[in-house]
Amino acid sequence: MSAVPIFRRRVARLPLAPSLVIGGTIVVLSVLMAIAPQWFATHDPEAFDYEALLVGPSAAHWFGTDSFGRDIFSRVVWAFRVDLQIAFLATIVSVIFGTIVGAVVGYFGGILDTIVGRIIDVIVIFPFLVLIIAVVALLGPGLINMYIAMTAVGWVFYCRLMRAEILVQKNLDYAAAAKGLGYSHLRIVLRHLLPNAITPVMIYWMTDMALAVLLGSSLGYLGLGAQPPEAEWGVLIADGKNYIETAWWMSIFPGLAILLLGLGLSLLSDGLAELFHQQERS
Repeated sequence: MSAVPIFRRRVARLPLAPSLVIGGTIVVLSVLMAIAPQWFATHDPEAFDYEALLVGPSAAHWFGTDSFGRDIFSRVVWAFRVDLQIAFLATIVSVIFGTIVGAVVGYFGGILDTIVGRIIDVIVIFPFLVLIIAVVALLGPGLINMYIAMTAVGWVFYCRLMRAEILVQKNLDYAAAAKGLGYSHLRIVLRHLLPNAITPVMIYWMTDMALAVLLGSSLGYLGLGAQPPEAEWGVLIADGKNYIETAWWMSIFPGLAILLLGLGLSLLSDGLAELFHQQERS
């Protein structure tokens, strides 16, 4: 009998943590807003209404309007598409590349491990945010350059995490049995070690996506990420900074959206960690 159905049945019998349910609900709703924002938005996010400039929250405009009369609620909803894109694209290459490199150097060790270790040491010397800002400033503002900068820095954390897990797993009995059976190094790493070492990486990925949303919004606020008039939470907060005393809603509601999505991803990460721990104990 395949191990996959057994694993699914064992997981299905485990009680779901409240953090997993709440976080999963927030993330699913966020994904729906990103896929079909027109289902949730009440107005055209780019439509100017010069008769409704800086109008506060009301029945007509739930989150108020900005200095051009654009509906803030609709712009916040449409920003889910950009910010979830940032969360995924800014981390997915780091996950794949860092995991592969970490698995290889952890398994083989030697001079390759030393070289990669020194590269990682050089990168982690610099503050994470400062290094990304420096790379984006060098390449120029925009989402593509932001993804490049975040990937160039972010892969090291996945590499270190995977390397540590592989070092533990390769010394266990099942890895020794695989070697004794004459399996190739590629099969041992991909079919045996990696599936048993990937759980911490996937849990960390959820947290890293929350950090990517915060970082992407920060760069958008500084003018180094998404560029106006694109609806992105950091850009929306930057648009409202000059009106914070007279039109607080321009910055507050995009900020709450960042908080909500970050909370959802963090709760989902905690819930998955607890679920996997329960599965290991069962």
